[in-house]
Amino acid sequence: MIGYSEALEIILRESARLETLRCAPEHALGHVLAESIASDEYLPPFDNSAMDGFALHVGGATLRTGTEFDVAGAQAAGDARVEAVHGAWEIMTGARMPEGLDAVAPVEQVEVLARDADGRPVRICLTADVEAGQHVRRRGEDVMRGTEVLEAGTRLGPQHLMVLAALGVQSVSVVRRPLVAVITTGRELVDDPAQPLASGEIRNSNGPFLAARVIAAGADVVFRETVSDDPAAFLSALERALDAGADVVLSTGAVSMGRYDFVPDALRGVGATLHFHKVRIRPGKPLLFGRLAGGQLYFGLPGNPVSSAVGLRFFVEPSLRALTGIAPERPLRVPLAAAYRKRAPLRFHLKGRVAVDETGRLQARVLPGQESFRIMPLLAANAWIVVPEEAEAPEAGDLVEVYGLGHLEAPLMDEVQA
Repeated sequence: MIGYSEALEIILRESARLETLRCAPEHALGHVLAESIASDEYLPPFDNSAMDGFALHVGGATLRTGTEFDVAGAQAAGDARVEAVHGAWEIMTGARMPEGLDAVAPVEQVEVLARDADGRPVRICLTADVEAGQHVRRRGEDVMRGTEVLEAGTRLGPQHLMVLAALGVQSVSVVRRPLVAVITTGRELVDDPAQPLASGEIRNSNGPFLAARVIAAGADVVFRETVSDDPAAFLSALERALDAGADVVLSTGAVSMGRYDFVPDALRGVGATLHFHKVRIRPGKPLLFGRLAGGQLYFGLPGNPVSSAVGLRFFVEPSLRALTGIAPERPLRVPLAAAYRKRAPLRFHLKGRVAVDETGRLQARVLPGQESFRIMPLLAANAWIVVPEEAEAPEAGDLVEVYGLGHLEAPLMDEVQA
């Protein structure tokens, strides 16, 4: 049995980044950048007006209230470059600044003294002072040409697609999403919600949970099946999972020390290398990790629901980060709301809730119902609280590591906690 840090080091060593592909930015949402991106353009690409108003030349002086100007022209968004030789120019938000003008007086600070027959202003008077650069968006003020705008390892969200579109990026290099298979074992499991339970049977909650969590973690589920406690049936399902293209295979159950815990021997029988089996954690100590003969990663998670959840969150998800090129996760450190006493010298992963107390400070609260079979507390949890192996009884106010429910999620602090 090994410690968590050693187990994680082994997993990350075995989780080499997957191959890359090129695609248009609109098809890259949720993918991870394989290469950094530098801008080939300026953003904005030209000086433009931040307001509807009148473009003026100020220079080194201040244009004072009461100054009058003839209106020499008009500039709307989309109009081409023009040279301004005298007077004011009526200008719309986003329109290119006429050359030679360097400030904008907004319409709210201008009095129109005269209009032409079509209602266009021909003479104005300032009702407020105007400084050079006022209400002008400068070329490159947001992004200069050559600036690195996105780093390799960035998971692309809508905000990243906005920047890429604004800069005219036509394609990006991304890491392909990991393909994951989920196999749940146990002759007691029932998948069909319409099937009445016979004596000794339970409904399969691990399968739907793990499949949903894998997708939320940035991977694709390519295979999911439930098999009985039979090595031949398991190996047949494993073969189908690999035929589906899985990079990573997860199984639940049959990894402990009972008569029906056949997974370790079955894997060895098909040439798998088992890197570790059992970790000093709770829940989920019997967890197994190895590499199949074809190079695919294999995680054998215990069958209790919360043990499976912990195995996925703290072993599989770090692997998925490495496979896609995302940097290792760093937890928050939050004070405990109340003391917690461990029952064994293990690393504990606890269902928790992070909230803001009445003074506006964060607190992490260990929820009741920490047994590995109890899934209802997960509905109240917005975080995992980790108490390390060497800590025996952290007190109220002691800092503990806090992780989101998934590696791409932060704790949602939506309540005040007394």
